[in-house]
Amino acid sequence: MNDYKTHTCNEISLEDVGKKVRIAGFVQTIRDLGGLVFLDIRDMYGITQVVTSGKPEDVDFASHIPVESSVTVYGEVKKRDEETINPKLKTGLVEIRIEDIKILGKRTKSLPFEINSDQDIREDLRLQYRFLDLRNDRLKNNLILRAKVIQFIRQQMIDQGFLEVQTPILTSSSPEGARDYLVPSRLHAGKFYALPQAPQQFKQLLMVSGIDKYFQIAPCFRDEDARSDRAPGEFYQLDMEMSYSTQEDVFSAIEPVIYNTFKNFSSKTITSYPFPRISYKEAMLKYGSDKPDLRNPLIIEDVTDIFEKVDLNAFKGKVVRVIATHDVADQPRSFFEGMTDYAIKECKAKGLAWLRIQDDESFQGPIAKFIPDDARKALLERTNSKSGDCIFFIAEIPGIVESLAGEIRKELGIRLKLIDENVFSFCWIVDFPMFELDEHGKIAFSHNPFSMPQGGLEALETQNPLDILAYQYDIVCNGIELSSGAVRNHDIEIMLKAFTMAGYTEEEVKTKFGALYTAFQYGAPPHAGVAPGIDRMLMLLTDSDTIREVIAFPLNSKAQDLMMGAPSTVRREQLKDIHIACI
Repeated sequence: MNDYKTHTCNEISLEDVGKKVRIAGFVQTIRDLGGLVFLDIRDMYGITQVVTSGKPEDVDFASHIPVESSVTVYGEVKKRDEETINPKLKTGLVEIRIEDIKILGKRTKSLPFEINSDQDIREDLRLQYRFLDLRNDRLKNNLILRAKVIQFIRQQMIDQGFLEVQTPILTSSSPEGARDYLVPSRLHAGKFYALPQAPQQFKQLLMVSGIDKYFQIAPCFRDEDARSDRAPGEFYQLDMEMSYSTQEDVFSAIEPVIYNTFKNFSSKTITSYPFPRISYKEAMLKYGSDKPDLRNPLIIEDVTDIFEKVDLNAFKGKVVRVIATHDVADQPRSFFEGMTDYAIKECKAKGLAWLRIQDDESFQGPIAKFIPDDARKALLERTNSKSGDCIFFIAEIPGIVESLAGEIRKELGIRLKLIDENVFSFCWIVDFPMFELDEHGKIAFSHNPFSMPQGGLEALETQNPLDILAYQYDIVCNGIELSSGAVRNHDIEIMLKAFTMAGYTEEEVKTKFGALYTAFQYGAPPHAGVAPGIDRMLMLLTDSDTIREVIAFPLNSKAQDLMMGAPSTVRREQLKDIHIACI
């Protein structure tokens, strides 16, 4: 068979007619027409149709090959008859007349689901047979895109002068916001390694080492509950850090990388950089979220002052926020009832008041009779509302009203079809609070404990902790947080003061963050960084419903690998080796 030139299944064209070729791949379909058998052979790159010569023994053999078996086909390229041309295939003008076909890997078990089926298949079944699921064109193309995106990102970072450095996977446990995955030590009884939640401390130590521009496509491990945009267990991020840099320096470095990546791999409209900067305080007020979807034009307004003297029991002692929706007063009453049901059942709200604005700018709705004329005029002016508009009211205590209003805003945007699906809308959320109160009412870090407070040591010593802002920032796209970052706290005195305010003693800081504590006493340069999530970027680029669609072998929503059977039990001998007693 040395005369046959090997091709992939997307390469065969009219130029190959009359040539001897060999292809290999999976049998996707078989069509037995009696005297002839047609097979579609699929490989990584495409599909080629092959057809038997008409010999009875060839027809019998080909018609009984189990679909999804892997085969190799030798034959001559022929031009298809006019009526059999398939314009949907790149190779649709030609076919291979089979001279020999060999089964390389025969399928001997029934398929758990049809490959490339349009039907919904249970995700647990797909994940159990992920090696079959990945034969699906959509998932295969997601992996191809993932590889290209990572290569593109890597080259952009290199072109900016960043050095790629790999940091350890086995490290020490530290309080970084999520549960660690722990690995017991065989050589050191009773001690554990931890898988890194992020390369946070290592990349800061690289800055102290004099590596002034670092990056890597870093694996991160966090024992967190799954969400549609969160993979339990393991995920990847573009981790980067820069010395002698400000917040704006980081923005200037990463914005073109993000923009060019989305521009290169999507046809959607993309926010030009510099991306809008929105303070955390403004975001929580106007959008009810620190990861706002800016495709949604609806804005939340605070009208608490307007209703301070209005005799409306539902608003008394509450923060009152409103969302004005324009030119929607013709919506049926069922729309408003549906929004009220959503607020009560899905958002756990006590209710959802609303008003329609009539032609004479009077109000019509459940609370219209309670609103005096001066409050009506003030409300219309504050929300820039007019005849034909509607206003929705959210009244709650601080800390709850923001998120509740944000959920109502999001749902209104969906139900009113206000969100442009052909846009990637980016922004930075900046000026996060340095501290917050935890569930016990104590001061705790609100974002990243390694962040530099705005105002430095003086702010820590003189301001109310809850008023102190930090040089912390997130990149947000279409309501999804792509990245967190910060200007780092590199000054040992400021670092100790910040951790003391959050309830840590100096000894605890030395124990939990010993390397940084020591390194910062050896002339650490100022530095800052950010870490956009690779998986979330791909989820957006592929319009996937869950992050698991862009990961080759993901854990399911319960943090299980159904294909490999992880987590699993291990032998007693293994536990004994690592000094863990059997229960």
